[in-house]
Amino acid sequence: MGRHQPPRPLAAGDVVALYSEALGAWSASQVTGIDAAAKCAAVLELDWSGPEPAAVADLGDVRPLRLTHHSWGGTLSYWNHGWVLPRSFTVIGSLLPLVTEPSGAYASVWGRGEQLARQRHWDSGDRGDWNAPHSLTCTAEELAAEHARDAVRSDVKHLTVRRITRLDCARLVAVFPNLTRLSLSGNLGTLTSAAALNRLPRLQGLTIRELFEMDAADCLLPRHVPEMEEVSLYGIPAGYAAAMRKAWRPQVRHGVQLDVHGARKPEWVAASAANPLRDWGGREHIPRAGYRKAVAQYEATRDAFLAEVTGGEHCGSIAEIGRAFAAAFNALDSRSSFIETVEREELFDALDFLAEEAQTAAGRDLSAARAALIEGVESSRDW
Repeated sequence: MGRHQPPRPLAAGDVVALYSEALGAWSASQVTGIDAAAKCAAVLELDWSGPEPAAVADLGDVRPLRLTHHSWGGTLSYWNHGWVLPRSFTVIGSLLPLVTEPSGAYASVWGRGEQLARQRHWDSGDRGDWNAPHSLTCTAEELAAEHARDAVRSDVKHLTVRRITRLDCARLVAVFPNLTRLSLSGNLGTLTSAAALNRLPRLQGLTIRELFEMDAADCLLPRHVPEMEEVSLYGIPAGYAAAMRKAWRPQVRHGVQLDVHGARKPEWVAASAANPLRDWGGREHIPRAGYRKAVAQYEATRDAFLAEVTGGEHCGSIAEIGRAFAAAFNALDSRSSFIETVEREELFDALDFLAEEAQTAAGRDLSAARAALIEGVESSRDW
């Protein structure tokens, strides 16, 4: 494998096929170009599905897939992907590229027939949302309710769980034994028994975001999940990240897309647990200096609020703390104008966080104090 060649052999004109769970049949795409510098492949999805093809001739009169569902307006289903041809895709031959213009769209993973399934759903006259078969998307709280039913869900193949605070992977595997794709995300949440994911032999894709307490012993191993072709990890413990890189880097040449970044050391996790503005760090439109000052102001506000509620709770003084918080962020925003809708909501979430923290420390209801704090902010904020 050369530096200027894809890990799996791939060239412009190649037609690739795979079995699509979305369609319950095989689908096909054409690679129209390879960008060696960017390590990207331009991939055009074809308007075809059927039994497993042995050669391009089995596809008949092939044509590009044009999307007219929802607001696509006849756009080609044409994307730039990473040039690692996934393990489940097979090159069945080559044709002159059906389009020659480059694609301006990018997607992190190769399409597996989902767009064709959506288009056919639309063409049938059904204008409702199409949902992938055998898929379940839920929050961690909703998943807990699913667990409470104590029933095995063998029908679920794609599982997405969001807003995880704590999740037992051993329990998850017991309830969903046939997963092919699993996406788990939280915000400094905890995964326990992560090694149990090795008991999902059909797993093809794993995504983990902002979850912790896994270590090297929890590493997912290629010999246990031989069909794996996508490993995407962000915001995970450094030891777990290193073990996963070591285990999966040699598999890239066999068709595994590996993306591991945002590895965090224990010190970062400990510091971030008390910083509800941690996501601002590195956000493109927020200056580094602005982030540092924002965190410092939050900490000063938290300390002042804690001192007030543990020393007598005078709502007038607490409202003044809120006004000072608003004024500080007015000044920060006037310099670089980075507080947009999302950041505004996150600032109020941060105030809720410190009020909950103070209530736990004080051991009593602080609803009045929280209301006074918010009232002070609202009376003075420009953002």
